[in-house]
Amino acid sequence: MEQRVSFLTLAVADLARSRAFYVDGLGWEPIFAGDDVLMFPIADRMILSLWSVEGFTAEIGEAPASGVAPVTLAHNLATPAEVDDVLAEAALLGAPVTSGRRREWGGYSGYFADPDGFRWEIAVNPGETGDFVLPPR
Repeated sequence: MEQRVSFLTLAVADLARSRAFYVDGLGWEPIFAGDDVLMFPIADRMILSLWSVEGFTAEIGEAPASGVAPVTLAHNLATPAEVDDVLAEAALLGAPVTSGRRREWGGYSGYFADPDGFRWEIAVNPGETGDFVLPPR
């Protein structure tokens, strides 16, 4: 198996609420919108899929766990000011936000939660890791 991920799928309780947050609020453009799924191109050959809990459960065969998901999604930027701008945008949409701050590992990051509680880390990573994940400018 190649070392890559093609889809990242999140089960969401209310697809209309997720659409309002991601499409109307953050301005993301879906590549596909169905009755129980929204798909966003998020990287070269990678899609973030927001799937209704019902559709997810029917496909997987069991309902997703509840509570804080033991995973974060990360969106990296070049400067702390850009991090603060995205966190402010999320706060305006009503998302719970943890302010950006300097981290022990040398970066700067903060968090917000989407309507289903999925945590997004908005970060600046120093060095080669940061260079690797940022798109060319």
